[in-house]
Order: sequence, then structure tokens, then C-alpha cells
Amino acid sequence: MSTKTQNGHSAQELVRDIGRPRMSRDVVFELCAEHVDACLVAREGGAARIELCSRLSEGGLTPSQELQRVAIEQSGLPVYVLLRPRGGNFVYSDHEFALIEDDLNHARQLGASGFVAGVLKADGSVDQSRMRRLVDLVGPLEVTFHRAFDASSDLERALEDVIETGCRRILSSGGAKNVLAGADRLGALVEQAAGRIVIAAGGGLRVGDAAEVARRSRTTHFHGSMRRRRSGARANGGMVTDVSDIRDVVEALRSGSATPAHS
Repeated sequence: MSTKTQNGHSAQELVRDIGRPRMSRDVVFELCAEHVDACLVAREGGAARIELCSRLSEGGLTPSQELQRVAIEQSGLPVYVLLRPRGGNFVYSDHEFALIEDDLNHARQLGASGFVAGVLKADGSVDQSRMRRLVDLVGPLEVTFHRAFDASSDLERALEDVIETGCRRILSSGGAKNVLAGADRLGALVEQAAGRIVIAAGGGLRVGDAAEVARRSRTTHFHGSMRRRRSGARANGGMVTDVSDIRDVVEALRSGSATPAHS
């Protein structure tokens, strides 16, 4: 006769459930924001956190200290600051890496909850020495290895290398042009990671694809800017982030995460 726990499940059922993907209530959506308006609607729309950057047209660069201050003080959400001094590749000179360190120190003083960075070597491998340096500098705060991961020469090897640096999270599209195209490979990376690091699916995430991305990637962390071209309120350079789009993508991700990957 099986013993029941207080919530009515048998011990055998609890053992069986260990390691299963968590259900939709655990979905974490991070809004990638480059303007104050996007930061202010993030929480209302159901985002759990903000990645703060500038110049998304260049793939994202380090935001200004003033934008960091306003986002941290007014958004009501944890703010993770992108550390990227220029566009282009992720191989940095000593001077450029010194800028990354300076930007990290300033953002930490402003109250950032963590940081988003990625450094590669010329051969396309993860620069573990420099990434460990950043992890050491932030102490208990989280470091996410951003989509430089997708530019690495070997994603499976890069995953192990990033884990060894002490980063707690990887942002990836599975090495593909967008997260939908890379969803299956993301699922394989999630399996390889086996809980040692969080893998966040991001890169071209769209509301219409979100449920499928959640189902196939088998992760519960997602990232997107949810920008669209539209005139009117909350417009920045013709691009807006609408609270309804954030709500829609969060709901779609929850729906997909509650659906078995091989249904």
C-alpha cells in the first residue's frame, strides 16, 4: 500500500515526477527593452524581468547610465544590463574589455540585478578567463551569457565552457536565425544542460510562434523585445512595445509550456 503525502500524491508519484519539465506557472518572460516606455509596460504585461540595452538595430549595446537609473527605479522589475561596447563580433581588445568592466561597476552601483555579456576568442570558443573575471566581479549577482553563444564554433562545447565560468544563464536561438528555427536544437541543449544552467530561448520570438517555441525548446525561460512598427503613443523611432503584445506572448508561452513536447 502506497503512502500518501499531505497533498494526496504517493511517494512513488513524487519520485516519478522528479526531473519533469515544470509546467506553465513557471514560465519566465524577459522583455528586451531599449526605451523607458518599454520598461514601464513590462511589468503590466506580465514580464518577469528586463534586459536593458540600447541600439537593438545593432544587436544591442550597453545602455546609458541615465536609462539604467530610470529603469531600475521605476520599472518595478529586476533589471539586467547588457554589457556590449560595440557592434560586430564578440572578440574584444584589452581596452574594450576594460570598458565592459567599467560599465559593469557603474551599473552595479545603480542597483542592477545582474548582467548580460558574452566574450569569445578568435577561434570561436568561449573566452572562459574573461567571463570568469566578470562573474567574479559581480559576486552574488547573475551573469547571462548572451547570443555570442550562437556565434561560437561548437554550441555543445560552448555550453560546457559557459557552465564552467559560473554564468547562471545562456540566451540562445539554438544557433539559428531565429528561435523558432532553432527550437529543436534548444531542446537538445536543455537536455544536455540537465539543470546545471538556465537556457533562455530568444532571438526573433513572435507571438504567433511562441507556443510552438515553448513546446519544442522545452525551456521555461524566454526573451523578446515584442516591438512593432506603429505610429501613436509609446512610439520610439517608429517602434513601440505594447502591453497587449507582452500579455499575448506570455499567455502563448504558458500554453506551449504546458503541452508535451512530443504530443
